[in-house]
Amino acid sequence: MTKMRRSLGVATLMLMLWPAFAAAPAPEMGPRQRRAAVDDPAAARVIVKYRSGSTLMQALAAGSSSSSTQPRHAAALGARLGLAMLDGRVLGERTQALRAQGITSAALAQRLAAQADVEWAVVDQRRTITAATPNDPYYGPGQTSITPVVGQWYLRAPDSTVKASINAIGAWATTTGSSAVTVAVLDTGVRPEHPDLAGKFHPGRDFVSSTDDTPGDTDSDATDPGDWTTASSSCGASSSSWHGTQVSGLIAAASDNNIGIAGTGRDVMLLPVRVLGKCGGYDSDILAGMRWAGNIATDGTVNPHKAQVINMSLGSTGSCTAAYTETIAALNAAGVTVVVAAGNENGIAIGTPANCPGAIAVTGLRHIGTKVGYSNVGPEAAIAAPAGNCVNTSGACLYPLLTTVNLGTTTPSSNGYSDSFNYSVGTSFSAPLVAGTVALMLSVNNTLTPAAIRSALQSTARAFPTTGADAGVPACHAPSAAEQIECYCTTSTCGAGMLDAAAAVAAVTPGAVPAPSAVINASSSTPTAGETVTLGSSGSGAFGGRSIASYQWQIDSGGTLAAFSGTTTGSSATLVTSAAGSVTVQLTVTDSAGATGSQSLTLTVQAAPAVQSSGGGGGASSVLWLALLGLASFSLRRVGSAQNRR
Repeated sequence: MTKMRRSLGVATLMLMLWPAFAAAPAPEMGPRQRRAAVDDPAAARVIVKYRSGSTLMQALAAGSSSSSTQPRHAAALGARLGLAMLDGRVLGERTQALRAQGITSAALAQRLAAQADVEWAVVDQRRTITAATPNDPYYGPGQTSITPVVGQWYLRAPDSTVKASINAIGAWATTTGSSAVTVAVLDTGVRPEHPDLAGKFHPGRDFVSSTDDTPGDTDSDATDPGDWTTASSSCGASSSSWHGTQVSGLIAAASDNNIGIAGTGRDVMLLPVRVLGKCGGYDSDILAGMRWAGNIATDGTVNPHKAQVINMSLGSTGSCTAAYTETIAALNAAGVTVVVAAGNENGIAIGTPANCPGAIAVTGLRHIGTKVGYSNVGPEAAIAAPAGNCVNTSGACLYPLLTTVNLGTTTPSSNGYSDSFNYSVGTSFSAPLVAGTVALMLSVNNTLTPAAIRSALQSTARAFPTTGADAGVPACHAPSAAEQIECYCTTSTCGAGMLDAAAAVAAVTPGAVPAPSAVINASSSTPTAGETVTLGSSGSGAFGGRSIASYQWQIDSGGTLAAFSGTTTGSSATLVTSAAGSVTVQLTVTDSAGATGSQSLTLTVQAAPAVQSSGGGGGASSVLWLALLGLASFSLRRVGSAQNRR
């Protein structure tokens, strides 16, 4: 509604200034002026092409000045039609745009087309960016037919509730991916018959040895037969995971097809490479699959659909081996980006091959941006992305990652989607969000090297939050043998920041204009409870000839301790504090092309001075009682929580 009011205001202003506008040269309309507007029905815009040899063109040819060689016939046509007309852009030797007042565009085009001098006349229509939001029914929030209710929360723009969302929808405004880009999924194989994966796979390959004594046993069928095991197996009893199918859906499920979910890299292609079977897979099979996917194999096999990105949602503890180091280096040299999950051993050191040089190791986040309890950490981490978490300790999982899956417990049966009871969580599912983003980046710039991709991902990552979790959640620390569950990420433990797909794509798009910069100024960063803080935006700005079109202020955390007074959509805002604690405010600015930029600022609200009383009661014993009561309450809240579901 605000945008419509602005557009109506512009249209009204144009009508008021029409006489001056008519006397001036026609303004040039740049390609970035694409904001939606309500067209004035009385301000007609058409494009005309004149007939060769027509009266108007003959008169033009007879002109003596250099400017007369351009077809600009508004005055002549306006005199014929009795309209005030203006010359617009020249679009060819016999083609130009025209504008008129007091008539609709369609009516003007019809009248001009009837002129003997005119070959054709068409309405000069407004075009806008194709809507990025897919029509896949499970993408949006407020789901009623499936769980989780939040749908594909991890692909949408972040807000105060889901801070870790990757803003894939923002990237889709630039590209939904190119079918010329291929992501290899090194996993358990795939179920290609899933309707949301139809047409998404290049022919893959199976590298899982059928028996331990048949090295080099490979074939062209990457279909997942199921990796279920019995109690007598080396890894215990489990149902089939259909893990590769889940990963594939997160990377590039067929999107905007009115079926199921959307993939991160909506229109990129997938290459299934089966390297995991029952109880996992051997390094030799995995390494062979990596080399084949990147078309650097030395055994004579050729992959006709070389992958530019390899996703490996696999690994184990331990140091990187020379075999993985050399293979990843060879892949990087061949232009292949390798994305690997950090591992799910509850905060110990990142395992292999994620900890290898050249790999982009991905740690896992809760929806609020803290490290999810099970994710490993370490200085090898490159970036962090949503991994799925449940919040509650029983019942439906609230924030899993919704994706494609087969519903068979052992062998394949019907196809479906993970949900709040058969949920997908783990750094296995953080990695494909990054791999899909890398594919989008390559879709707009296929010259990017793996090093350039890593740099762009890290430089555009959003800062980790420092507030918003339960009381007592600590900062993440360097990995050790001891587990560390939920914690506030740092750049030395979880990577450069939270994945921002839109910013990463924008950063590598040739000729792209950077997003606007939001800067918050506060009259005080440590106000006393009850004081008012004036928030300003001095220093904020837009780039590439754009201007800041709107401002939006919000409280990111600490909403019970302060509130805005007055407007939250101006260049400044007034915050009234009420109680001691941390309050984080956020400013989002939107430029004239619709791009956004945000900044957050945390204020530490001090307690108001205690009022001295001469009366009795209370005293030291009352203060001690309140302190002990608070400590007991805190302890009860923390006891018994199932951290791995958090």
